[in-house]
Amino acid sequence: MFYLIGLGLGDAADITVKGLRAVKSCSRVYLEAYTSVLTGGKEALEEFYGRELIVADRDLVEQQADQILKDAHVTDVAFLVVGDPFGATTHSDLVLRAVNAGIPYKVIHNASIMNAVGCCGLQLYRFGETVSLVFWTDTWRPESFYDRICKNREAGQHTLCLLDIKVKEQSEENMMRGKKIYEPPRFMTVAQAADQLVQIVQRRRAEGETLGLTEDTLCVGLARLGADDQVVRVATLQQLVSCDLGGPLHSLVITGQLHPLEVDMLQLSAEADVMKNLHVLDGSTYWS
Repeated sequence: MFYLIGLGLGDAADITVKGLRAVKSCSRVYLEAYTSVLTGGKEALEEFYGRELIVADRDLVEQQADQILKDAHVTDVAFLVVGDPFGATTHSDLVLRAVNAGIPYKVIHNASIMNAVGCCGLQLYRFGETVSLVFWTDTWRPESFYDRICKNREAGQHTLCLLDIKVKEQSEENMMRGKKIYEPPRFMTVAQAADQLVQIVQRRRAEGETLGLTEDTLCVGLARLGADDQVVRVATLQQLVSCDLGGPLHSLVITGQLHPLEVDMLQLSAEADVMKNLHVLDGSTYWS
């Protein structure tokens, strides 16, 4: 059997009982290590599970998937994913490869940012398309995520923004020279994400474009959801540019139309006086 097992969001203990039983039954256990991370790292997981883990980086998962699935038709192999196994499309590819190879598979689900984001007080069914924000470089500054956020807001929907993670990445220079030298891990913060969005807003305003969000748009910064020291901060986009929510992982939510119950919940984590710009129109709450 090939198992895809979700680990949850907090630490080693967040694995389900079903998932832990499967891990202990497997001859090989891989830990996916590039779409997300758990606090404590590989060593803490190994100690809790009582098993040695094989770190699966992007190259192994995307270029050498057959190595992961090797012999899975005659022995149990586990592939561990922080959050839920289907939080990244790469893992769907593994399922398809297993099916094509005649290998039975089983998925053991767990909590992910896609549902845990509800802890901030926004209702999950009121979210639109999830978007990813990537680190800008000197030569690459994509803005497509801004347009998708605006589209959600036009429909009154909230937007969950997943922030970039750089693990085992090479610089352009080392890639060109063929050197297997990797950059230190980087995790985008809420402040960095907010700053990139503010720069887009300012540029498009200068070009006379009608804006779908502004520096005063109500947002939610999230850090380390599921951990004991998780942080939820409700503030304007501009306020979040200067916020410090601590260590990774961070996520950002751009609000749309608000239900009165959502307003009450957001006030629990709001910056002082940040909710003063709310007003009610036709029974629905808006931010101005």
